[in-house]
Amino acid sequence: MPTPEEELAACSLPRPDPAHFNPRASIPFGCTVAHVRAAMGEFLDFLEFVNTQLNGRAIPRLETFLMPANFSSIVGEFMTITIPKHSSALAKNLYHNGHPDLLPRGVYPGDSILHADQGIEVKASRYSKSWQGHNAEAAWLMVFVFEANRGRDENNGQCPMPFRFLKVVGAQLTQADWNFSGRSAESRRTITASVTRSGYEKMEANWIYRLPE
Repeated sequence: MPTPEEELAACSLPRPDPAHFNPRASIPFGCTVAHVRAAMGEFLDFLEFVNTQLNGRAIPRLETFLMPANFSSIVGEFMTITIPKHSSALAKNLYHNGHPDLLPRGVYPGDSILHADQGIEVKASRYSKSWQGHNAEAAWLMVFVFEANRGRDENNGQCPMPFRFLKVVGAQLTQADWNFSGRSAESRRTITASVTRSGYEKMEANWIYRLPE
């Protein structure tokens, strides 16, 4: 059972070191490494504030009581609404479940479209590879990989740890860089597509942020 001191310490989040960003990373549509770094900092400010407030009320940290997929979605959605604050050439796609998440501002009416050829799809994941999407399609994909506790960690004897970003990578993928994941006859899991080795290598070659091992 973690102590109150351990839980409070896990609410204090380390900020990414500027030296760990790649100044040679190429991001389209006017987005820069500095814009991504600023958005990451805002998310850390948000999560630190929320978790500190929860801790003061003896409520578990946000990442430990949400379902893992829901928390990952929050991380990704936060990046989607925050990057355009810093990159004026980009806008959040206002179409419900529209693709991609970020659009070149002013290109599509009302910055809202079901499916566009231009833009950046944003995902967040606890996993370092084999990132998933609902469709296998060409897109410029940016993935924020992070480390955080899950709800089951306490029962498994894992100590509280602060959320941190491990890496951010991105590249233009084609349909050939995706592979549909199957499921058993008994599974109710939604069929998804996963980034293949070729897509992974493209994204790793254009890394934007990487925490040293």
